[in-house]
Amino acid sequence: MAKYLLLKHYRGAPAPINDVAMDRWSPDEVDAHVQFMHDLNSRLETTGEFVDGQGLSPDGMWVRSDGAGKPPVTDGPFAESKDLIAGWLVIDVESEERAIEIAGELSAAPGAGGEPIHEWLELRKFMSAPSSADV
Repeated sequence: MAKYLLLKHYRGAPAPINDVAMDRWSPDEVDAHVQFMHDLNSRLETTGEFVDGQGLSPDGMWVRSDGAGKPPVTDGPFAESKDLIAGWLVIDVESEERAIEIAGELSAAPGAGGEPIHEWLELRKFMSAPSSADV
């Protein structure tokens, strides 16, 4: 089994076919999209492939250490992150082909007019820890 991260982007990827921003969808269209996501996650839970999936709040900030004994420094919010990443899904699957299959299904989530979005998703495999042979 291998874990993959599927990232949903607000922008930065090629434009989807149904390219209508979610803030322009009707409440029913948003509800249908969220229900699609819940249904997909439930199906993946029954197959043991679901690890986690979350939508992200548009609020955010950068945080860094300012040295030992000092409180972390914050700055932001930064539009770059809130405008780019809408949410994620983590799956644990037998093969890259299965990860691509799930990403394709997620890409077809309904959007404006109830039509599939056909959005581009970023699919990334989790790194495994390097072994001593890799060093």
